[in-house]
Amino acid sequence: MVSTEESEVPSDLKSRMQATYDTIAVAYNDALADENDQIRRKYTSQLIDLLQQSSIKEASILELGCGAGVPGTSTLLESQNPEIHVIGNDFSSGQLDLAHQRLQSFEDAGQLELRQGDMMALDFPPASFDAVVGFYSIIHLPRAEQTELLGRIVKWLKPGGYLLANFSKEEFSNRVNTQWLGQKKGWAYWSGWGEEGSAKMVEEAGLTIVVREISDCENDAMFLWIIAKKL
Repeated sequence: MVSTEESEVPSDLKSRMQATYDTIAVAYNDALADENDQIRRKYTSQLIDLLQQSSIKEASILELGCGAGVPGTSTLLESQNPEIHVIGNDFSSGQLDLAHQRLQSFEDAGQLELRQGDMMALDFPPASFDAVVGFYSIIHLPRAEQTELLGRIVKWLKPGGYLLANFSKEEFSNRVNTQWLGQKKGWAYWSGWGEEGSAKMVEEAGLTIVVREISDCENDAMFLWIIAKKL
């Protein structure tokens, strides 16, 4: 079986997704590197431009589902204006092991902190970040958790801060692929409110959308890319 719709959220969703990313960490980054890298760099550059326009000299950024850290985290950290400090979160120890290897110099310089765990378990004081970023990560949450997380993100953002994230263009409740990327142990889960539903979710959380675009990648999947600002 490859891809199926399921009526309910799998009870072991988080543990199975963690096991998948631990197992296929290298294969995932190799398979999706070229196509996804270009898209991530495009929107990361747009975010950095917006931070520059806000005259921010040092920016604190939370990356949800940072994975191996390339190119999302690394592109952020390479910015000199503003200088960026990142807290990178991922529940996969396999992915974070790769991130430690690739980004050790930024950790040594105090610009990067990597935290393992479920993004839904994170807790930060209000107004902690200039931006929160989620590349291909929030879509792994059930839809109810996506909505809940957006509310938390708004609290974590400083006034004038930004969310950069992608969501499914298609609306569906629970989708499972048991051999994602052709991997026998590639069990994966996604959900989505769709283009209009996701944009509405972001706006109802208290953010103003400044960039809204559709891009395709990852086996021709279509994604809604949003950069939104907390006023």
